[in-house]
Amino acid sequence: MLLILASIVVGAVVGSFVGAALVRLPDGRSVVSGRSSCDSCDKQLTARELVPVVSWLIQRGVCRGCGAEIGGWQLGAELGGAAIGALAAALSFFPFAAMVMGWQLLLIALLDFRHMWLPRVLTLLLGASGAMFMTLWSVQARDPMMLAEALIGGAFGFAILWLAAQLYERLRGREGLGGGDPPLLGAIGLWLGPLGVIHTLLLASLGGLAVAGVMHQMGRQIKTDTALPLGTLLAAAAWPIILWQGLV
Repeated sequence: MLLILASIVVGAVVGSFVGAALVRLPDGRSVVSGRSSCDSCDKQLTARELVPVVSWLIQRGVCRGCGAEIGGWQLGAELGGAAIGALAAALSFFPFAAMVMGWQLLLIALLDFRHMWLPRVLTLLLGASGAMFMTLWSVQARDPMMLAEALIGGAFGFAILWLAAQLYERLRGREGLGGGDPPLLGAIGLWLGPLGVIHTLLLASLGGLAVAGVMHQMGRQIKTDTALPLGTLLAAAAWPIILWQGLV
């Protein structure tokens, strides 16, 4: 129980960082240098204004200095980070690795959902951390096939979406996938292996159908060129799979 509570607190703090990155990265601003400040009036935030979730609720989602709306994205990121920490601690045999993967996927998913943008540097970090963990596990288990399977998963994940994108462009004469989607699935493959890539694609496809169904029920017209954030769907599908892999 203590591990779960600690993971919730750490996850909320990480989620606070994710919320800041969600606003600042698209503007080309740093998220690691300088003191935390309001994005509207540049007022430096005090310690009591930086408590994840609690500060947002007390301030009712607005800046104490200028009254500008902070927005639900920050609260959502903090709650998401806390949930990832709690579930990883409670369900995963490898909680730290599951948290590292989950928090990275949270930022990637939110960036793609809000901005339709998948920064290559974040995808690279996700893949590098996956390769690092798989190397450590392979050495610890004295099983080089674990690392080989991860590398195959990375290549397979990238190749299957890259080939799909090339085929779609040849048949339809326009791009059907964003350039960041194949590298993202490749990075996920380094964590989950080739079978995990297939599971991720299946689950993401079901998620896409569910989203399209909701959009249709809301009266939005679904066309062949309607853009859905595939990166968000892939990220949302991939993380539960690493929890499931650790349980079977």
